[in-house]
Amino acid sequence: MAAFEIRDLHKIYGRDVHANDGLDFAIEAGEVFGILGPNGAGKSTLVQQMVGLSVPTSGEIRLHGERVRAHDRRVRQAVGYLAQRPLALFDLRVREAVVATGRLRGLGRSAAEREAKELLDEIGLLDRQDRLVGNLSGGEHRLVGIATALVGSPPILILDEPTNELDPVARRRVWDMLMRRREAGTTIILVTHNVLEAERVVGRVAIMARGRISAIGTPGDLKERLNAKVRLEIALREDGPDVGEWLAGARQIGERRFSLTLDRPRLGEALQHLAGPAVSAQIDDLRIVSPSLEDVYLAYHDTEGHSDAH
Repeated sequence: MAAFEIRDLHKIYGRDVHANDGLDFAIEAGEVFGILGPNGAGKSTLVQQMVGLSVPTSGEIRLHGERVRAHDRRVRQAVGYLAQRPLALFDLRVREAVVATGRLRGLGRSAAEREAKELLDEIGLLDRQDRLVGNLSGGEHRLVGIATALVGSPPILILDEPTNELDPVARRRVWDMLMRRREAGTTIILVTHNVLEAERVVGRVAIMARGRISAIGTPGDLKERLNAKVRLEIALREDGPDVGEWLAGARQIGERRFSLTLDRPRLGEALQHLAGPAVSAQIDDLRIVSPSLEDVYLAYHDTEGHSDAH
């Protein structure tokens, strides 16, 4: 049985703002599923309906085969949800926030206390357990939110931008924790615009733009659709002249670094042009790169962004 089923889901604000526009897909139990898209794509609106914080305009969402209702108690017990915006925990101490959430998920007092201590130790916040959440840094506050999502070992985790504001050490610790839960069979739904991070962990991914799903499948399947294209990454010499017309269609990805996506048949022509004396003198490094999930994301995002259809 699927963990979640989303059927012809519409969420309309005002007279004609389609935050979600006919979404239809399922998330299987035990998988790591990514929902990718830029800000404003409708990702957070979708997950707020999945956890019963918002009601669809039409269509339905089913959790383990049963329709999700507003403020559904089943969701609170089965789903650990980390919202993109800060949780309303500022007036609680760190340990109290985790214990209170565990109690809401059905843990007894002693079990909630014990699990809170274990989680805070695992996530690196045990020495801050008596501090008010509101007095923590942004990254530490994010870690508290992750601990509250994990307490009680819910079978499903929905994590909206889970590693925002985290330093590399904390980010690695969080992913280690999540991968241990995945190995134990937890369904993990990752909502993000961090494509590079998502590509390392997701089994399937849905790419959203303008309230719709542009593409859905495994990263390998989606990249296969772009096999007709190839990407050149070009670094220019620091002492070289300014970028000329030959890079007019490229996307800048760093200081004097550019990415140029081409149809494969044009690759030979491009390389021949880049090898010419006037151009090659400007190039410090050149790489030919197979399509990545980021390329898929950008391809579908660009397509939706230039579409007049809604």
